[in-house]
Amino acid sequence: MTYEHVIFDLDGTLIDSAQITGSIIDQMLAERGARASADRGMIKAMDAIGGEAMIAAVMGQYTSDPAADIKEFRKRHRSIAVTEDVLFPGVAEALAELRDKGASLAICSNKPQFLCEKILGDLEILRHFTVIIGSTPERARKPDPAKARLALHGLCAAPEATLFCGDSIIDIATARAAALDVCLVSWGYGTAHAMPFHPEIPVLHTMAELGDLVHANQGSDPLPWRCDPG
Repeated sequence: MTYEHVIFDLDGTLIDSAQITGSIIDQMLAERGARASADRGMIKAMDAIGGEAMIAAVMGQYTSDPAADIKEFRKRHRSIAVTEDVLFPGVAEALAELRDKGASLAICSNKPQFLCEKILGDLEILRHFTVIIGSTPERARKPDPAKARLALHGLCAAPEATLFCGDSIIDIATARAAALDVCLVSWGYGTAHAMPFHPEIPVLHTMAELGDLVHANQGSDPLPWRCDPG
């Protein structure tokens, strides 16, 4: 089996977003008199949930209004530059190779749309993606398949020609609800939790392995399926 398109989760799959999240929450905690830093393990565990629930769990007694604090968090996030070390090893090279060999790529994330676009732009990998589907007020969060279907539409992609690459049970549920094959990355925040429940799913140990999975070691010719994106 070969795939013409790849849809990626973002946090914990392509980027180590806990670095950014932890740094911003550390600032917020310090301004409120906390001596402890944000628990990076908790940030990773709460990543797939995100939003107010993540802020409430990580900030604990130092938040009385998680809704206001997630707005403050996102405001700070908007103003800081995202540095290259946030990318997991081999990501930039693998994305470039996939594009060079004819694959089209998309992002399907629960992170707010504007942050997806900012992060990918700061990391200079935005150009690799035909479609970026993040969260907006009117979009249901994963594992609802609506975002994955929006990505498929934007890619002009048939589900059977598309692979979903993620790191969590939520990504698995999203992919399957959208009739997509799925793989996980071994370094993902939620992969260790997901693997015992889904041992049949391929797990990438390096980003270089993704090209072999996409093209099934049979060369780089894309599948012939096409549609009119209009």
